[in-house]
Amino acid sequence: MGPADESLKMKAADLLLKAQLLTPAQHEHVARLVKIGEERSEESIIDEGLMSEPELLKALASLYRTQFVTAEKLAKVDIPKATVLMIARRVASTLGVFPVVFNGETNTLSVVTTDPDQVDVLKEIQMVTGAKKVSAFVARPRAILAAIAKHHDGDPRGFYAIEHAVGARAAVQIDTMLRESTPAKPVGQGLSFSPPAANTMSVHEAPTVQSMTALGGKSIPPLGGGTGTGVTRSTQPLGPTPQFLEPPAPPKPSKRPAPPAKSPSGFMKQVALANDSTTELLSVMISLLENSRAELRGHSSQVARFVRRVAECMTLDRETTHAVVVAAHIHDLGKMGKFHLTALNCSEYEGHKIAAQKSFDTPLRLLEAVKLPKAIGDAVAHMYERFDGKGFPDGLAGKDIPLTARILALADTYADLTQNPRNPYRKVLSPAEAVLALATYRGQIFDPALIDLFETIVTGEDIKAKLLSTRYSALVVDADPEETTVLELRMIEQGFEVRIARSIEAAKKMLPTGEFELVVSELDLPDGDGLNLLADARKASWGKELPWVVYTRKNGRNEAQKTFELGGLDFITKPQTTDVLVAKLKILLEQQVSSKRVTTGVSGSLKEMGLPDLVQVLTYGKKSGKLTIRSGSTGGEIHFANGEIVHAEGAGATGNEAFYAFLAFKEGNFALDPAFVATGPRTIHDSGEGLLLEGMRRMDEAEKAGS
Repeated sequence: MGPADESLKMKAADLLLKAQLLTPAQHEHVARLVKIGEERSEESIIDEGLMSEPELLKALASLYRTQFVTAEKLAKVDIPKATVLMIARRVASTLGVFPVVFNGETNTLSVVTTDPDQVDVLKEIQMVTGAKKVSAFVARPRAILAAIAKHHDGDPRGFYAIEHAVGARAAVQIDTMLRESTPAKPVGQGLSFSPPAANTMSVHEAPTVQSMTALGGKSIPPLGGGTGTGVTRSTQPLGPTPQFLEPPAPPKPSKRPAPPAKSPSGFMKQVALANDSTTELLSVMISLLENSRAELRGHSSQVARFVRRVAECMTLDRETTHAVVVAAHIHDLGKMGKFHLTALNCSEYEGHKIAAQKSFDTPLRLLEAVKLPKAIGDAVAHMYERFDGKGFPDGLAGKDIPLTARILALADTYADLTQNPRNPYRKVLSPAEAVLALATYRGQIFDPALIDLFETIVTGEDIKAKLLSTRYSALVVDADPEETTVLELRMIEQGFEVRIARSIEAAKKMLPTGEFELVVSELDLPDGDGLNLLADARKASWGKELPWVVYTRKNGRNEAQKTFELGGLDFITKPQTTDVLVAKLKILLEQQVSSKRVTTGVSGSLKEMGLPDLVQVLTYGKKSGKLTIRSGSTGGEIHFANGEIVHAEGAGATGNEAFYAFLAFKEGNFALDPAFVATGPRTIHDSGEGLLLEGMRRMDEAEKAGS
């Protein structure tokens, strides 16, 4: 590595030393770590606790006279694929530059980079992309790499690497946070450690595309003092210019003593985690084992999906997330007895409790030769502990129960309540009913804080699915469990609610309920021909227009012709790549069903989903309708047309000002009328993202003025 590379690695630390934001001893300590490792000084400064990420980025943004984007905010921004592809992956990773927004009206590209002062690099980006102007904001190196992994490689866990780099210390901090969380609250009151709402950005911390166009900013002159390069650190406003923001004030110099020199963090020495193919293999194998019990088919994969969502919302490090996901897949191994053993069942029924006491460690004994990591073993071994200390095997209480075990116990019980008709309530509960059921055991069986978080996750996903109308109910008719296992898993991942029928007789009992929007059927069934099932369905009122796809090993021309004569959507022969098949099913279904669905309203609480999230879901989903919101005696409405906000009125204002007033509503209710068609004059011309960012900027300034 040459001197120039070494200089870049220490660039941030050198700047902070010169600005007296690092002491000489701290700078020397960082230099030692940078020399040992491969990363830039920004990461060592954050990892060693010398400055938090926001503190570091604020300081650098002030020195560069630009704005900054935190990793948390960058992870939540929805960046169009076309914008991502403006900078090829190789160029992005080589130059350490990632595009966040492109404004076609002004031909302006906004990027994040570690070095917003490198005008030559920005000029190169300008030439590569053909943009008239390139504006640069500062971000940490790992965040840029994570964004490249997420958007170019399709890896949604790219930002986990940031948490993983913190290693065991992050897990300790999270556990400490949980220990210090507020005592139990009623359901719906929220968590003391609840994560920020998804896809919302704090303007002063994370300016993106329209964030800077809404905020304004200061341009840096090009090298040599010339003008007209089209390369700036922040864009000029596109609309009426609000008051310019000054660069963030530099934080005071850190007075923390320099830590003693030490070797790199332990995470660098840890064995690499098993890759995704391992958990994929587990998912398929365990699902095959569960196929013998219809009420539990796909159960472990569902539990794994839920625990991953909880881990993501808690921003657990990669190792802990991996551990709880693996534990979810294996937690029922060897327990396929008469009862399904969940933390709730074992607390309510003596028979379940005795069975679980005999088999709680069976999965670990079966996999003893695998030498599973301790975190996985802890999750499985302690999933029957109770928060009040009355569980087993060790009678642990509260936060003494491993966090992974608390998460697994909750997710396992929730999946049982929403999937297994033989659960304690003797019926399959809706997501809302299941959360209410879990809440009755808060502080007794389950961690109260986790229940609140789980409610937020479940309710948010349910509302989002309703708003976007993307949750379809499908029936798969196929006698072969091996054929349907992966298909079912993939369909569930893509938002389908899936039920399985192994015979024509079973399908005929399920179809008349009218709950299905799609049927995927094999032709070769144990009690007859699948084409006869389709023909009978077409004779019934519930099946005349029911979307139907034949997915079969038969490939005869006659079968295909008969399928289409009976109004089948498609005739697909096995085998077919499952991901491709599910994508095709979704497209076919959306074409057939979306226009025929009865358009119904969606309502809820602003605590369940705040206005920023509602706006982003509706704009990205290209939805139309009227969103009515009310908080106390104040309320109003926002009109949408194909994803654009065209009008707002209420709170004594109209247009942008009304929208900004609504953003202050933290409590209250909302209702969406998707049948409403906006016909009045348009009072809003800014994008949804621009409105949100400007509104939050105003709120932030108001908070500062009041403090």
